[in-house]
Amino acid sequence: MGEGPLSDLLVLDLTRALAGPHAAMMLGDMGARVIKVESPAGDDSRGWGPPFLGDGEDRESTYFMSANRNKESLVLDLKTEADRDVLARLVEQADVLMENFRVGVLDRLGFSVERLHELNPRLIVLSITGFGHDGPEASRSGYDQIAQGEGGLMSITGTEQPTKVGVPIADLIAGMYGAYGVLAALHERSTTGRGRVVRTSLLAGMVGVHAYQGTRWTIAGEVPGLAGDHHPSIAPYGMFATGSAPIQIACGSDNLWRLLCGAFGWDPAEADFASNALRVANRAALTARMEATFAAEPAEHWLALLADAGVPSGKVRSMDDVYTWDQVRSQGLLLDVEHATKGSLQLPGSPIRFDDQPFSGGRSEHLAPPTLGQHDASIRDWLDTLDA
Repeated sequence: MGEGPLSDLLVLDLTRALAGPHAAMMLGDMGARVIKVESPAGDDSRGWGPPFLGDGEDRESTYFMSANRNKESLVLDLKTEADRDVLARLVEQADVLMENFRVGVLDRLGFSVERLHELNPRLIVLSITGFGHDGPEASRSGYDQIAQGEGGLMSITGTEQPTKVGVPIADLIAGMYGAYGVLAALHERSTTGRGRVVRTSLLAGMVGVHAYQGTRWTIAGEVPGLAGDHHPSIAPYGMFATGSAPIQIACGSDNLWRLLCGAFGWDPAEADFASNALRVANRAALTARMEATFAAEPAEHWLALLADAGVPSGKVRSMDDVYTWDQVRSQGLLLDVEHATKGSLQLPGSPIRFDDQPFSGGRSEHLAPPTLGQHDASIRDWLDTLDA
């Protein structure tokens, strides 16, 4: 592709669903050439919907489109010797291979780690599993909602009962950690000249984002419960009802508390609320006081007042509001692409920007998610030129 900080890399994406495809897409956004190797049936997520774009056999899943921009699609039936030979030729040329098969599947197809490194000693292999490649439960299948529960995230999410996050966060986090590990291994390869295997899992990703909730247990011996809409260790820091829509406020310091009190004519040294620890202990009373005040006016009134006072606050935006928000558009977070069969599409973009670029990712032109097998001929022709 010739553009972006990773434009000299070739990535083979043998993954399906979301965790692995997201990791590969992150590298593609930065300019890597990503060849998505699919079975004749295609990535499972091609069938996940509604919603779909189009009807019948030509329909395209919006779910698939969320994780597969900046890729080429090659169909290989790895149960056949001929297509296994094609994959072996690709491995010889690749810098990175990503897979999220169940433990042992790739070995049975004839592409164990040892074989991959025989074909290409410089190859970085990313393996994403559900619960880890070893240990007593390594054989379990990995599905996002199961991992959110098993990894503890659901136990601290929600108000009245455990609730999953509104996106497949276990998949997305595992993909991000996977891409992070791949870049570290590529950096190491620049010194050693050899590849290695990078491993992560949906379970590891969930434990990896516990942050202060994890140390509440490992250090303080506290078992965190449902966090709801308020921070467990800071107050006032959360969502509050107003005369119209809810708003969010983040008083992350005593100075911000004093600014908030100044805006409302309250005494910041009042006995029950004079310190953060007291405000956390008396959160229910503090929340009741704030919401009683906020009930008198709509959200917009309070957001303007808080902004003038210098208190961090914000709306709870719906998705349509987010994608039409001028600030989101100013950050290059929407991409215009040309799909092979569906024409012009707009996709959410990469969250990374470089200092000399107004757009997201490392490339100025992004590829639409491919149709199944869209690049079969061009990839095979390219391999043939290498053998000539």
